[in-house]
This record gives sequence, structure tokens and C-alpha cells, in this order.
Amino acid sequence: MSNKDVNAHTSMSRRSLLLGSAAIATSAAFSPMLTFRANAAPMAGELQLVPATPNPNGIIDKLFLLKGDPLSGPIKTIVAEDGSPVPAPVLQEGERRVLRVLHFNDMHNHITDLHGKKGDTHRLAQMVKLVKEARTNAAENEAVLFVSAGDDHTGSIFDELMGWSPEEFVADASYRAYSAAGVEIAALGNHEFDRGAELLKKGKDTDATFPLLSANVHSSGYMKRDEDYTAAAVADINGLRVGLIGLTTNIDTRVGQPNDPTLAVDRPVTALSNLLPAVSEISDVVVILSHCGYGIGQHKSGKAATARDIGDGDFAIAKIAGELSEKPIVVVGGHTHTKLNESGIDENNLKDGVLITQALAHGKFLGDIAISIAAHQGRKDWYNSVSLHPIKASDKRVASDDPKYPSLQQEGDWDASFEDTVVGPLLKQLDSKLAETIGMVEADTLGREVTIASRYIGESALGNFMNDAVVARSETFPGGKVDFALFNATGLSAGVEKGPLSFKAWYDVMPYADAIHVATMTGAQLRDMLNNNAVRLLRPEEAKDVDLNGFVSRGFLHFSSGIRYEIALGADAKSAKAVNITLNGQPIEEVLDKKFTLAINSYIAFGAYGETWNGKPISGGVAGDIPSFDLRKLDYDHTGLVYRNEVIAFIREQKVITEANGAKLDGRLAVKA
Repeated sequence: MSNKDVNAHTSMSRRSLLLGSAAIATSAAFSPMLTFRANAAPMAGELQLVPATPNPNGIIDKLFLLKGDPLSGPIKTIVAEDGSPVPAPVLQEGERRVLRVLHFNDMHNHITDLHGKKGDTHRLAQMVKLVKEARTNAAENEAVLFVSAGDDHTGSIFDELMGWSPEEFVADASYRAYSAAGVEIAALGNHEFDRGAELLKKGKDTDATFPLLSANVHSSGYMKRDEDYTAAAVADINGLRVGLIGLTTNIDTRVGQPNDPTLAVDRPVTALSNLLPAVSEISDVVVILSHCGYGIGQHKSGKAATARDIGDGDFAIAKIAGELSEKPIVVVGGHTHTKLNESGIDENNLKDGVLITQALAHGKFLGDIAISIAAHQGRKDWYNSVSLHPIKASDKRVASDDPKYPSLQQEGDWDASFEDTVVGPLLKQLDSKLAETIGMVEADTLGREVTIASRYIGESALGNFMNDAVVARSETFPGGKVDFALFNATGLSAGVEKGPLSFKAWYDVMPYADAIHVATMTGAQLRDMLNNNAVRLLRPEEAKDVDLNGFVSRGFLHFSSGIRYEIALGADAKSAKAVNITLNGQPIEEVLDKKFTLAINSYIAFGAYGETWNGKPISGGVAGDIPSFDLRKLDYDHTGLVYRNEVIAFIREQKVITEANGAKLDGRLAVKA
């Protein structure tokens, strides 16, 4: 766009929009004043439009970051940083453009999935091939944008390249690969912060050549708004102005970590309400990258096998967006791992003309939105198509004459150059870590099938082994040996089979980045916690209708062998009780005032977010608004140790996993009618 064009369009219509919705009880008028004020920091109520360098492997012509505080109040003014006029929307009267948004969410570092028997699935390299083809074949009036809706970390062996401190850092595998793949923008998801904001910043600074967005994350001691991420961005692409806003779930982000105590996440709808009118006024179309989850409040979709608490989800976001702007708006979602609009637009995913979509997770689909936009037509007849492109899984054992063969990954389905030159070097750095044998599994009680089937409904042999391993390892803890340990059922992501156990196989069991915090609790507090845990059990009458492969986000906990109890189911969840409790062999009634130490993984110690060990009503489909036990209020010793690393250290010491060293059911939990 020329300077002449910019100057011709800096005088914009000033219209007032009423901010308001059922979700929030605030309202304000927005009348944009597009102006400039050279070399001044943005003030309250304004954003500063700052030129930035687009990803050189992408297709953005001009990129601007919108800097300022979107949480201080409604944004009324947009100013330029350098004294130049603030650009107006690009689309000219009578023109039409097509914006094609290719998107993914919740990749969780599944850049390439490794499998010895089936072969490696080149997930991102398949996407790269599809994106390159879309950009090569794009029409003259078409712009092809490639974006991530967050949770790009935590979930595969590639996470280990991040290390656990800046000194251990090797690479941010996801951001390095995305930069080479031509990703233009990524939202900050909750799992970006699992290893701490200091490491996230290190990864961003080292490997990201694209901007990160979140309008509602704030106050980190390491990730600084307007330096490391911004609330929003504006991209000029082939004659079209695209506004982009990032939102992060305020339910499941790990705030309150000792090394970054001020990190906070405000409500997404607050940030969006303050920000959207201003962004939409200078854009032809707005893309909201929402890592907040599909639905609103208690909702079941995607990875959730029962309803979970998502707070201000995409239903609320789309509703507010539709009220605040008449411009074309799409909500590219994430967080809940939901598959939406696989074969076209589902009318349930249109809220006041605002489209909500999401592409499952782990790189299993590439989302595709094609939007035909006419100047000054708002949301009238603006959708062309919405779909999901399946990313093919590898299974080299399947013969070419098998009916399944065409649906599986074959030579030519992925960008081989990208895989060889970008992913290959990352894998080489992981070779020794992946292949390392950390022990032998001799017990046959820890397989995936039995682990997944048991983790929500009763005692788990794998959970028993992990918790007992942490108690044994606690002899080396700075504060000395603990009495007990716990771990949440949703953290048991896989099982292990008999035979040699590799580092990768154990990583698949517990891929999440949990530190160990040691709480001091009285017997009475432990009793109350166990009673609260009894309510969370997936009851027999429920289990028959629930896909146990999904997440039952109730926060059900497994314990080490020193805690033994029964769950009396009662007539319903509200009447379920923990009975016949003993702590280290003593009846609970005799030790109510005695103090014990309990090793807790950080996810649970921080209140378990959407799985509610934080005083809020228990979620995951438990009826009756039953308050949860608030584990955040306990006194903790923050060890700085990593739960998974301590279990691995125990396996190395023992050399074998057997029933004798904990891999068994021993009756520590019994479920009674």
C-alpha cells in the first residue's frame, strides 16, 4: 500500500459501538481517533501501532504490532510510533478479497511422531506441503495465512530440548520448526508456561521469527507484554488488512509458580471487549486466536470425556465479538482439543454470524477457512468454505492393497526437504535421549489398556508405582523423606509394556512438566481431601457411558501406599465418602491433629485449574455444585525437583520395574457400593 493510499484513508468514519453482553456487566462507547504521537509510550486507553518484521518464510507484506494495555479499560485511540499516519483498512470500495486461514491448535510439540513399528508420522511436514500448495495455487485476489492457536509445547519428547533452566536450553523445537514452516502468528496457550516464563522467553528469543499474541496474559517477571508478546497485530496481505487478537485461558494457565509469582491471566472477555472495536475499525477482517476452549462455563467437548470448567470459552467470545463489530470475524480456537466443522460449517458454530472453529489437536488436522470479503459489506455472505484436512498417520506395516492404505501417510505426502533440513537436526539432538534404556519392565500390570481403563474408576498399578517411587526418592529431598505422595489421574497418559523401557516410553506416560511441592497437612486435612477425592471418582453407572480414553477432568487423585482407604459410593456423588482411612498404618481418628508431609505435583498444588482443587465447585460432570478442597492454601516447600525426573531416577536405581518395587495393586483403595 503506497503512502498516497495510506494518507487517503486515514480519515475514517467514526461510529460508536456499545460494549455489552450477558457475560460481562460493563459497557463503554468506542469512537476511534486515528492519529500519531512520535516517540511516546502508549497511554491508558490507547494502543500504539508499531511496524515489525514478518516471518521471512511467510507471506505478510506489512506487519504491525499493537502495543499497550488492553486490560486498563476500553481502547479509544490508536497511535503510530514514528509519526507516520496510522494505516486504514486496505480493501478499496468495490473490491473483493479472499482470506484463507490455515490453522492448527494444541500441537503440543507433535512435530513428528516417532514409532518404531509403524514408522514416523511427519505431521508438521505434511502441513508445510499443504500450505505451500495453497500459497502456490492461490488466486490473484487471495491471501493465505498460516497460524497457531496455542499450546505448542508440552506433550512430546521434543520438549526435552528446552531443558529445565536457561543453562540446559538447546532449542525451542516447536518455534524453530514453525519459523521455518512459515507460521505467521501464534497465540500463547496455557502450556507455553509449563516450564516457566523464563524458558518460554529463551525459546521465543532464540527460535521464533513470528510474533506471539495474548491480550489477557500480564505481569510476568520474564515475558514482558509489548516486548515478548503483544495483545494484537495487524497484517497487510495482498491488498487485505487482517487484524489478529490472541486470548489465553484464565482457567488452566499455571500462574502462582514460585519463580514467577506475579504472572497473571485476566478474563478473556474483558480483554476482548476493550480491544476488539479498535482493532476491527482499522481492519477488513479480524481473526481471534482463542486458546480458551470450545463452549462456555462447564462444557464437554474434545479431550474432555465429561464436562469441564473452561470459563469464558469461545461461545462467550464469539457472542461479544458479534455485538462489538460488524466486520467479518472468525474465532480460531484451541485448548479443548475439539474437532469442529470437519466437512463444512456446522450451524451450531455460528454465533451472531461469527464463526468458531478448531482443528482437534496434536497435528491430526490442518484447519482451513476461506473467507470472501467485500469492502464495507460486513458479515454479509462472506464465507466460502470451512473444512479440516486430515494429517495422515504412518503405518508401514499396512500393504498397498489394504483398503486402509490410501488413508495412511505415504512417500510424497510430506515436504521431505522441510523434514530433512528442519526436523532432522532436532531429532539428531534427541537421538541419545530417545533411545536410552532406563530400565526393564517385568510387571505385566502397567500396560496402556489397563492403565487407561482404571485411572478414573479406582486403584491404578501405574499410579501406585509412581507415587511409591517419589516417596522412596524423597530420602534425597532437601527437606528429607516425605510421608506420602499423590498424582492426578489425567496425568497418566499412557502405559508401559514388558521389556526394555526407553526414556521416550516413560515420557509418553507423563509428558507434563510437573515440579514437586511438599505440603504439610494434618490428619484432619488429609481426611477432608480424601472425602473430596471420593466425590470425584467416575462411578460405575457413569463409566459405561464414558469414553475412558478421553479426559475425565475431575481431578481424581492416586496416592502412595501409606494412605489406605475405601470409597463408599452411596446413592450419588454427593453422598460418596472416604471410610476406613489409615495413615501409615494408624486409623485416621487417632492422628487427626498429627502433621504429615505430602509430595504433590505442581498442577495439583496450584489448584488444578479446571480440575478444581481450588475451592470452586468440582467439575468434570459431577452434579450438585460440590465445593472442592482448596490445596492452594497449604504450607508448601517448593523443592525445585521435577516429578518425572524423580520417577526416572528411581527406575534407574532399581534397574527393573516389578511388583516387588511397587508395580501392583495392593488394595490401598477399595471401592464399595
